[in-house]
Amino acid sequence: MRQPIRAMVAMWPEITARLLPPDLRRRLDGLVTVVPDTPVTDFAVASAGEDLAATDVLITGWGCPPVDAAVLAAAPRLTAIFHAGGTVKPLLTEDAWQRGITISSAADAGAGPVADFTLAVVVLAGKRALPAARRYAAGHFPNHAQRVDGNDGRVVGVIGASRIGRRVIPRLAAAGYRVLVSDPYLDPADAAALGAELVDVDECCRRAGILSLHAPAIPATRHLIDARRLALMPDGATLINTARGALVDTEALTAACASGRIDAVLDVTDPEPLPPGHPLFSLPNVLITPHVAGVQGSELRRLGDFAVDELERFLLGEPLLGQVHRADLPILA
Repeated sequence: MRQPIRAMVAMWPEITARLLPPDLRRRLDGLVTVVPDTPVTDFAVASAGEDLAATDVLITGWGCPPVDAAVLAAAPRLTAIFHAGGTVKPLLTEDAWQRGITISSAADAGAGPVADFTLAVVVLAGKRALPAARRYAAGHFPNHAQRVDGNDGRVVGVIGASRIGRRVIPRLAAAGYRVLVSDPYLDPADAAALGAELVDVDECCRRAGILSLHAPAIPATRHLIDARRLALMPDGATLINTARGALVDTEALTAACASGRIDAVLDVTDPEPLPPGHPLFSLPNVLITPHVAGVQGSELRRLGDFAVDELERFLLGEPLLGQVHRADLPILA
């Protein structure tokens, strides 16, 4: 008789109730035997080690310690990890890939809120809402002749045809924006199918009134938007970063925004968090949010739903929708 599949949940307890609310936890319990009943945050604890020895799959999330060689040695039956979160890079060491463990990420489930946030910011940026709001607070209420900014015919540049970029581009195109995209792994036909024109990064900066970043943080993209490329952006342009702070040279951006020549909306910064009193906080044409574009609050359930769906597909022998392959890591966020 086949033994029941045993799963371990490894994440911060305070986040578990949102990732796996009661009805979703009951569904999980119907698929596998979860041992222990409470989430694990330290694999080195003796009781966790005993449970690891009989664990077939891991359900992971924020707060899961790294799955390294010692963990794998303690878990000889482990065959799959289902991550109820985005990137798996901080979670896994090379040992997991060498072992041939199946890895799935719920990054696709988390992409929707970021795309929604980006689209909302694009609309505000096209109307230059940030500087307009500050001028209004200072007593200036424009008449119709002075209202010169709008979104009709606006050119938006997207850096990175990532899972989020690929959600943003078609929606921008459908809304009537002229969309440029820059991505070294995209060809012109693929860009056209998304609804965009493929250009290089410099041209994207030069032509776009709104520039939205959706590239991964890898060595090749560090400070991709530097002083030179910021200087290419048109006067009155807006830089939006919902990807990774390291894509932008913070010092150069601070200078460019302080001049009043360009605006910025930053959901991520470098460093993160940005230290209190940083000059960017005080600029009237800059909005900085504390990494809220991704799943928040009630949206966290999306990640748990995806992870449990993936587990069920795995148990049924069906293809996984969020499988991560070792070869893709260099270009993933």
